[in-house]
Amino acid sequence: MEKLFRAAVNDSKLVFRDSSLRLFFVFPILNLFVVSYGFPFVVKSFPVLEGYVNVLLMSATMQGALVIGFIYSMVLVDENDTGVAKVYGVLPVSQFWLVIFRLFVPFLFAALSAFAILIVEPFYRLSILSNTLYSLLCGLTAPMMVLFVAIYSKNKIEAMTWQKLTNIPISLPLLAFFVPASYEILFAVFPSYWVYQAFQQMTNHGNYALFLFVGYAFSLVILVYLARKFTRSHFS
Repeated sequence: MEKLFRAAVNDSKLVFRDSSLRLFFVFPILNLFVVSYGFPFVVKSFPVLEGYVNVLLMSATMQGALVIGFIYSMVLVDENDTGVAKVYGVLPVSQFWLVIFRLFVPFLFAALSAFAILIVEPFYRLSILSNTLYSLLCGLTAPMMVLFVAIYSKNKIEAMTWQKLTNIPISLPLLAFFVPASYEILFAVFPSYWVYQAFQQMTNHGNYALFLFVGYAFSLVILVYLARKFTRSHFS
């Protein structure tokens, strides 16, 4: 157990030692100021956007997961490129649980980023429970992105390309709010669809339990699948 915790902490140390990766942590902080001050100004200047504030917040809360996911995926890609992954592979611990523990830090950072945004945004006053449930679900996007990018990237250049491509299925379900209701279900194949729909229900004081349940179940199934796939390829 101690070795698992050390591996998770070591990833964060590597991130903060790398100035190029450390710089990316500015974006979630900047996001807080944009939501807190920029969004109210823009909505006041363009009243037509008032009906889409919740969609803007969905995008903003997901940005933290995207940035954190990118940062930690670069750590895994780099250790595979340099051969460090093979060293982790000989540790006397479960490789699967090693991966899970290492994913906890990006998950936590992403969830905290979403939580902070919903605390400072001035449009809705979600309960702490609703905020927490949504933020944790939103945070699961980060480890999924970390694994997906790390699995299919052989170097940092490829990782940056895959990172941009993964933005598409994560952001695409936002279109569900701009198409006829009969077409919304087409976006249900993406985990982020259930995240956004849960937030939509929260801001409209609707019943969001089903969307949260499906969102968590869908995300965790994908996460376990990616973790097993990553474990088989990364440490050998």
